[in-house]
Amino acid sequence: MEEIEAPPVSSPVPAPAPPAPHSLSRSLVVVDDEPHIRMLMEEALEELEDDDVRMLFARDGQEGLELIRRERPRLVFLDVMMPRMNGYQVCERVKGDPDLRGVCIVMLSAKGQEVDRIKGEAVGADLYMTKPFSPMELLATARRLLGLARAAA
Repeated sequence: MEEIEAPPVSSPVPAPAPPAPHSLSRSLVVVDDEPHIRMLMEEALEELEDDDVRMLFARDGQEGLELIRRERPRLVFLDVMMPRMNGYQVCERVKGDPDLRGVCIVMLSAKGQEVDRIKGEAVGADLYMTKPFSPMELLATARRLLGLARAAA
């Protein structure tokens, strides 16, 4: 009797990889209810435009959350005490949204107590900076978190 060789068992077709999350835009969002703080931050971060980083601004927590969801920035500077939604609430919602995975959040607040920093960490903030801030430190922090090699001048 002749032996018939069975065809080789093919390995199973691998399942398709889950879709990659939408890439984050080369932008940063500043969310602060104080117009003079937004203006100071715009001036401090202005040279990031040379690296094609778009700067976007929101006046309160709700507007900030909507802007973050729409624009998908790489970096958010987020005030803590704001109307309509505080910074902790915005941070918690952004960090809990799988579509916004990878958004880096820096909490900015005049509240520099340890308990405030701990609360910021608890809701997922990547960094907590106190006001008043150094414009050079703000720019250096933004460059580092955006992955831009050039040092602040």
